[in-house]
Amino acid sequence: MKINEVEAQVGVTKKNIRFYEEKGLIAPRRNSENGYREYGPGEVEQLKQIKLLRKLGVPLEEIRRMQSGGHTVGDGMRRHLVTLERERENLERSMELCRTLKDWEQRLDTLEADGLLERMEEMEREGTTFKDKQREDARPVRYAAAVAASLIMVAFMAGAMALMAWGFTVEPEEAPPLALMAVLIALPGVVILGVLYALYQRIREIQKGEEDDAKNY
Repeated sequence: MKINEVEAQVGVTKKNIRFYEEKGLIAPRRNSENGYREYGPGEVEQLKQIKLLRKLGVPLEEIRRMQSGGHTVGDGMRRHLVTLERERENLERSMELCRTLKDWEQRLDTLEADGLLERMEEMEREGTTFKDKQREDARPVRYAAAVAASLIMVAFMAGAMALMAWGFTVEPEEAPPLALMAVLIALPGVVILGVLYALYQRIREIQKGEEDDAKNY
């Protein structure tokens, strides 16, 4: 079974199927003739199990322990319930603070944040974890920086290619051999392709959040 068929059957994207293989949660065999991955009923069932557990928020490391036989499903769920209880407590504390603020009939520009921030810091010292969105706020900036740097390099290399091509055509009788011209023009082209590929990889990293790839499902 090819990966497209598995994607349609299980409802897990090809990107995630490859990710789970990379993390060692599935191990499809490869066709000896063409090297393509071939998925069987075992991998399909494993992916369904992974899909179920990930929908419940179970970490990949916990799934790996269950797969190895080190933990039963019950062991994993008991550990995960502790995490969910902690998250619920954090959510309830956040909701409590939000309920307090909802009764404050005032404009934002008159809100004094110092006291509330001190209260939140005290709650954090006691173990509360708030849904801090600041890291996501900076994501568009990381996109812009990566794209801008790549565009500058691509523009520079494209300009160099155009300049060399123009220089070779000004004096045709003095132009270097065609093979040398091709090499001199191709080199910046290779650099451009490398820059664009690096940009693609950087954008993928940013989309994944860079901090915990395992959370992406």
